[in-house]
Amino acid sequence: MSSFASIAERMSDLPPQDLEWIRRLVSEWQMIADLAYADLVVWLPTTTDSFVAAALRRPGTGATIYHEDVVGTVADPAQSADMRQVMETGVIQRHSDPRWHGPYGVRQEIIPVVNAGRVIAVITRHANTGVLRSPSRLEINYMQLADELLGMVARGEYPSTTAPSGTARNSPRVGDGVLRLNTQGQVTFASPNALSAFHRAGVIEELAGSLLVEVLAERLRGSHQVDETLPVVAMGRAPWLAEIEIGLASIVLRSVPLTHLGSRTGALILVRDVTDLRRSEMELMTKDATIREIHHRVKNNLQEVAALLRMQARRSSNPEVKSALRAAIGRVSTIATVHEALSQNMAQTVDFDAVFGRALRLAADAASTGFPVRTVLEGSFGDVPGDNASALAMVLTELVTNAVEHGLGPVGGGTVWIEATRRADSLTVTVADDGAGMPTGGPAEGAGLGTQIVRTFATGELRGSIDWTSRPGGGTKAVVTASLH
Repeated sequence: MSSFASIAERMSDLPPQDLEWIRRLVSEWQMIADLAYADLVVWLPTTTDSFVAAALRRPGTGATIYHEDVVGTVADPAQSADMRQVMETGVIQRHSDPRWHGPYGVRQEIIPVVNAGRVIAVITRHANTGVLRSPSRLEINYMQLADELLGMVARGEYPSTTAPSGTARNSPRVGDGVLRLNTQGQVTFASPNALSAFHRAGVIEELAGSLLVEVLAERLRGSHQVDETLPVVAMGRAPWLAEIEIGLASIVLRSVPLTHLGSRTGALILVRDVTDLRRSEMELMTKDATIREIHHRVKNNLQEVAALLRMQARRSSNPEVKSALRAAIGRVSTIATVHEALSQNMAQTVDFDAVFGRALRLAADAASTGFPVRTVLEGSFGDVPGDNASALAMVLTELVTNAVEHGLGPVGGGTVWIEATRRADSLTVTVADDGAGMPTGGPAEGAGLGTQIVRTFATGELRGSIDWTSRPGGGTKAVVTASLH
């Protein structure tokens, strides 16, 4: 399926400012389709004197007539002639007699899209006439609002140049609730869902005939936190969003001023009850804070364990015991570093480049016992899920420790290289040294605790593998693969 950008590039020669105007319109026109109970299609003039469908929007309030996507199709000669006439006259064309689209009787309108006084494209509105019944009061008001908005499109007054581009988070839609205001900010129509949203907030009186800004001011009297844009939004004077909290209820309001030839004729207010959404967000924030506090306490406890091991190591006179305790201190400190990073991150992921950068130097210094060791870190680990971060840190610090102790130790120093390659959820890390090389049988067949830890975490927690080989030019190379989810 072709995108709007690719169709515009291949088949139309509209200038960038006109394409941007149409993009803004397309980002806002779901509201019009829902109000109109109709499918909307944007047609761009092509370089071959025809028209191509560049975007389609189906209504969320009724049935569509387009079960297949029409984007990318070229209008037939009869359609092109009608569209060309609308482009030339700038006048909305309404077909009084329905046209058949498969089994559906469809009433079609062609609306010019105007930018800076020029007709740059057309919109076709396709309403299904197959339902033979009198429209309800709600449907009549919705379709009147759709007519006004499409009239603004035909005059170049919609979308508003002062409205935020794109759809804001939690922005209300037609199905959430609709209010219509006159020029004084008085409610002339309120949909059932809009009434329900205000009833939940404690507004039980009749909204129709009331000034919306006065109703809200009465409920918000004494409140210390009021959105500064609320008065302008509640009067319908600017195309902005505002959120109000009345008691335990939260409501988002979106204002769409209605204009005719530059004069304001009223406003459309979309209403959304976001009480349950805000409650869920608060619960998630509380849970996240609890999880981060747990990570913080685990880090503190691990640091206390490391301090106790350090005290025991100083008191011991057995070199083997000292060495074992130093190794245990390094492992505990590595896990503590990961928990410290998780306690500071709301996303429950770890910037592993920052974490491992600290752990690498500590591991190399602890294992060197005085001989010179140079570490080189190349590539990037990226963000690693918290479930994988501890295991990955343990594997790499053990490999670095082994490289320093068993590779560089016999030769009195050298270099350890760590290279990370990240592709989506796949990670490959190479740890190499220029030391004495692998012992007979290789580390993979070793029975040491460090080797067992590395193999267990690499194949289990990281769902990957580890391979040891000799490094060209001398030394050892270990390659770890990990699947991060």
